[in-house]
Amino acid sequence: MYFLKGLIIGLSVAAPVGPIGLLCIQRTLNKGKKSGFFSGLGAATADTVYGLIAAFGLTFISNFLISNQTFIRFIGGLFLIYLGIKTFLSTPANNAAKSNEGTGILDDYLSTLFLTITNPMTIMSFLAIFAGLGLGLGNTSSNLSALIMVIGVFSGSALWWFLLSNCINLFKNKIGTNALKYINIISGFIIISFGVIAIGKIFNLI
Repeated sequence: MYFLKGLIIGLSVAAPVGPIGLLCIQRTLNKGKKSGFFSGLGAATADTVYGLIAAFGLTFISNFLISNQTFIRFIGGLFLIYLGIKTFLSTPANNAAKSNEGTGILDDYLSTLFLTITNPMTIMSFLAIFAGLGLGLGNTSSNLSALIMVIGVFSGSALWWFLLSNCINLFKNKIGTNALKYINIISGFIIISFGVIAIGKIFNLI
């Protein structure tokens, strides 16, 4: 029951199209489904870390993240701009052989892990979810239920990125190099915009 709830939550958190979704789509089209999946898996891992912090009442960590959220979000905004520029300037492979699908998988994973972990507001969502369900309050049975739910969150998020990367991969060979260039440019511009908006909100400019 708790696993199913976690699975639904994981799917719901991962599904909205944001910078991570764009990176997953762009990398799948340019480098293959493995790259897209591991990009999403980085985000799923970060969500799981925040879920564990919320579930087991690690208040010293959550308080630190929340109290320093302005600085952390600023770093995340800068990193978004960096990834956007990198995406904007990336050159698509001419064919499947040159795409070298296995190259840079760890970089793809770590970049989205870092990007997601620099959004401390995510932990607020999980704190609210677990508090609402009465989980992670210190007793053994509650902690076990919370752990099962966190595993469900990771599974749901990972399932979404697996489905997305495989669905996008079906269209990979139908899109020409010129179209991929435009996709990279548009994706890069949108990701840069996410970063600029994130920083702008910190300084009340937006």
